Amino acid sequence: MIGTRLAHYEITAHLGSGGMGDVYQATDTKLGRSVALKLLPAAFASDVERLTRFRREAQALAALNHLNIAQIYGIEDSGGTSCIVMELVEGETLQTRILRGPIALADALAIAKQIAEALEAAHDKGVIHRDLKPGNIMLADGKVKVLDFGLAKAYDSQSASADLANSPTMASMAATSAGVILGTAAYMSPEQAKGRAVDRRTDIFAFGCVLYEMLTAKKAFDGEDVTDILGAVLRVEPDWSQLPDGLPSGVRRLLRLCLEKNPKNRRSHATDIRLDLEHVMNESAAAAPAPIEFPKRPLWARAMPVVAALVLGGMLSGAAMWALRPAPAVGAVTRFPVTLPEGQSFSNTGRKFVAVSPDGSALAYSANARLYYRQMSEREARPIPGTEALNAVIGPVFSPDGRSLAFWTPSDRTLKRIAVSGGAAVTLCPADGNPFGISWGDDGIVFSQGPAGIFRVSENGGKPELLVSVKDGEAAHGPQVLPGGKAILFTVRGAGASGDWDKAQVFVQSLEPGSARQLLVDGAREARFVSTGH
Repeated sequence: MIGTRLAHYEITAHLGSGGMGDVYQATDTKLGRSVALKLLPAAFASDVERLTRFRREAQALAALNHLNIAQIYGIEDSGGTSCIVMELVEGETLQTRILRGPIALADALAIAKQIAEALEAAHDKGVIHRDLKPGNIMLADGKVKVLDFGLAKAYDSQSASADLANSPTMASMAATSAGVILGTAAYMSPEQAKGRAVDRRTDIFAFGCVLYEMLTAKKAFDGEDVTDILGAVLRVEPDWSQLPDGLPSGVRRLLRLCLEKNPKNRRSHATDIRLDLEHVMNESAAAAPAPIEFPKRPLWARAMPVVAALVLGGMLSGAAMWALRPAPAVGAVTRFPVTLPEGQSFSNTGRKFVAVSPDGSALAYSANARLYYRQMSEREARPIPGTEALNAVIGPVFSPDGRSLAFWTPSDRTLKRIAVSGGAAVTLCPADGNPFGISWGDDGIVFSQGPAGIFRVSENGGKPELLVSVKDGEAAHGPQVLPGGKAILFTVRGAGASGDWDKAQVFVQSLEPGSARQLLVDGAREARFVSTGH
């Protein structure tokens, strides 16, 4: 093909082959630019009905215009050959980069954020990728380009069903290239592997697989053949121990939410992924020390002043410390009142009604049967829009990132969440009993149902799972997810008269299967773990 012409495109190089056919570099002789040509398989191009559907889908894809999405320019037919004309993206694939080993956290997050932005832009237009994987992501000069956006559906638009034909690699290469099959299967969502209908959450799952692979240089789901891989996708959790030490908890949490088997419990919007990544990146940037730049002088010349300064500084510091010997510094404590406006009073004071954000910068409280939010730097609290019609709000608790609140509404006896900025409250699950405490950890929202035990539900909603059971005649109260999300602190008392509080006990229980609770304090209740380790 090299040296031949297809319409007004002169083919100059072969770039590769895949499930969608061969890819060539070509020169657009009319506009004088380089492009990529994807030649459609002959069997595909000769099917008039299928080609017509493909054109219709490709027209929708051509409307995508985003910095991180490779552009589709059009479709050409010449001499019985059909091809897609696309933006030529030079660089290396993310797959090639991963072969050299794990990607540093800062670089991986920067790449992941651009992928999320591409997904966000496409999903807003109603376009799902359906075949997101490292081989479809190009890296060039710090920029990310996602290739083949939506072409999986374009290749098979007969229905909205997400059968394996919706992966062009699976459909077209099954008889010729097992390696390509395995590569695609490893990024399929469980619902896609089952042949069920897919939506944007299938891209979210694939995104989680890609991020995991960037950080570990290993696939989240692997096996000897396609059956093993799909079985792992459906039933096996990724090996979380492969993640690098010191990985921020926000990244671990994001990975778990993206790789949820049940799409109802999975992150549902690329916008949320982007915001999560930006939050982690901002925290990392704030924690990183400023770089020190030295003049470009010989090493010995740079070292001498530094050594002299260290020696002199050490001598002076030692002398000062010996002479002054100051008492150990005590952290300053600030106390101030929060006064409610006239006509406003706290609601449901028999349960927790005030919450402080994890970073201490804001508080929320329940008053006049709705929620209020106040930044510590502001003088007054503001009502949270969307909570005014709930009649009553009990037990607000902040999300780990401080951007959302979870609470219980007695009117419909459900657990809900809402952004601190307001909006429509999202129902997470039924909770028949008034929760005896709510805690929001990296792996979901934990709440007590007294004699029924302690449960956990995904922040995206779903069926609650029982984490801690109690004995007959007991009731669990005040659960708190401990740092790392691997254990819960809680109080147990008899379910009878209120005097049983005098015999309450504080326990901790690991969330590992088969773990027993351990008594920490006898004759106490409502214990709370604090960042000092107490």
